[in-house]
Amino acid sequence: MGKVYVIGIGPGEPAYMCGRAKEAMEEADVIFGYTSYIRLLREYFPDKHYVDTPMRQEVKRCRLALEEAAAGRCAALVSSGDAGIYGMAGLLYEVLFERQQEGCCLDVTVEVVPGITAAQMAAALLGAPLMHDFCVISLSDLLTPWEQIEKRLSLAAQGDFVLCLYNTGSRGRPDYLKRAAAVLLAAREGSTPVGIVRNAGRPGQEVGLTQLSALPDVWTDMQSVVVIGNSATFIRDGKMITPRGYRL
Repeated sequence: MGKVYVIGIGPGEPAYMCGRAKEAMEEADVIFGYTSYIRLLREYFPDKHYVDTPMRQEVKRCRLALEEAAAGRCAALVSSGDAGIYGMAGLLYEVLFERQQEGCCLDVTVEVVPGITAAQMAAALLGAPLMHDFCVISLSDLLTPWEQIEKRLSLAAQGDFVLCLYNTGSRGRPDYLKRAAAVLLAAREGSTPVGIVRNAGRPGQEVGLTQLSALPDVWTDMQSVVVIGNSATFIRDGKMITPRGYRL
């Protein structure tokens, strides 16, 4: 029986990769992934066979991994962060179920291996901003209409959730963070603490602090995570903290 590991590789550095992820990749005959993620792995697993595809070919990667497993081999399908959070796990299952509905009897098992998310890594670098209820929202409208993203931002702000924003800027979306900030400022004080982390856990890592009123003028890219505090979040000694509510 063939097998597909769907692996969250964390930020990409081996120090932040769980032991099970390393074991699964050592076991795999072929490792499939987005070109940038494969580039991170080649240095640490140089003897492996890799198949990489560019952005927007996620379905193709899933099909290739399943074909490899259907032939009785072991495939690894990798995502940065956690495979089940904006990763490949859900899509792999969808493609598998579609093949089964088409009458393909795939003798394949699937195991999802979790990893450290960008939100977790950014939070650790900033201090402890996710200590209370929080939401993770992607600003990418490739798969989600902007109107729906805007609604989620507004409701999360009204609910006083800490917000962790992914996909905050790109050449095709240069003003989305500015637009998101405008939505949030309708429900949050301009002095609300904000943390910005770029290349979390990777070479070129950058960590900065600001406030919500300044966010429209901040530059970010696809490697950036923006954490916006709730009404209780504070900054002290360069650390962003959201109290859980314990009595001191």
